[in-house]
Amino acid sequence: MFKKLFGKKESVNAIEVKAALTGTAVKLEEVPDPVFAERMMGDGIAIEPSEGVVVSPINGEVVQVFPTKHAIGIRAENGTEILIHIGLETVSMKGEGFETHISEGAKVSEGDKLVTFDLALVKEKAKSTITPIIVTNGDQVASLEKNAEGPVTRGTTTVMTVTVK
Repeated sequence: MFKKLFGKKESVNAIEVKAALTGTAVKLEEVPDPVFAERMMGDGIAIEPSEGVVVSPINGEVVQVFPTKHAIGIRAENGTEILIHIGLETVSMKGEGFETHISEGAKVSEGDKLVTFDLALVKEKAKSTITPIIVTNGDQVASLEKNAEGPVTRGTTTVMTVTVK
């Protein structure tokens, strides 16, 4: 209400993307996998998790739950598509140590639990626990502002602001 009184408009095309995990946010180019580091799938950030809980970073709809439970795709209310890819080379774990708490088509709110995983098992069996959070439909994005590096808290810390065209 205060902003409206003074004429400052908030863009309905912009969303804040919260941290999907608690841990340490790092630049995407620091991810030890060229598919992510070179932004082949899209731009974003990555989080080195300190616990095995993944929450929705946005309000939206779950559009994909990988059968191996290591990755989730969500479409925000403004059309932004987010991929959360838990760890690197975790697809080879075939779902071992991962539990999903949602299904495709589910409506989710910021902070809703999506996946829990055994962090120690991922450390043991995968290349890395680092978790890229990627905007996959970059052709629809007008601007992507990365807001976080360092410690982040799931569901609380804003890591990106995305504005669509």
